[in-house]
Amino acid sequence: MKNKKIIYWLPRILSLAFVAFLSLFSFDVFEAYSGWQAILALAIHLFPALILLGVVAIAWKYDLVGVIIFLGLAVFYVLAIGFNRPWSWYAGISGPAVLVGILFLLSWFKKRS
Repeated sequence: MKNKKIIYWLPRILSLAFVAFLSLFSFDVFEAYSGWQAILALAIHLFPALILLGVVAIAWKYDLVGVIIFLGLAVFYVLAIGFNRPWSWYAGISGPAVLVGILFLLSWFKKRS
């Protein structure tokens, strides 16, 4: 029973941590802008993280949505930046997304059994 709870909560907690991690990249706007321009730039930079937060809310109930979105996000990131980058670029963004996607898949399998 305890194993089932861990598999249930781990992808949800890590997905929230992943959204928070992605949100940290938004704060670089304060170096380039000030005042209302900084607030607008921050809102624009946080928009993808807010969309991903909405996906996490849906995946909270439907694990398969989390599998599809997080694994799809990992593949999209690799394709978007190309194949000629250092491996750390892929590991930093796609790695956690793949991990969360796999954990949602395990949670989905546990619910079905």
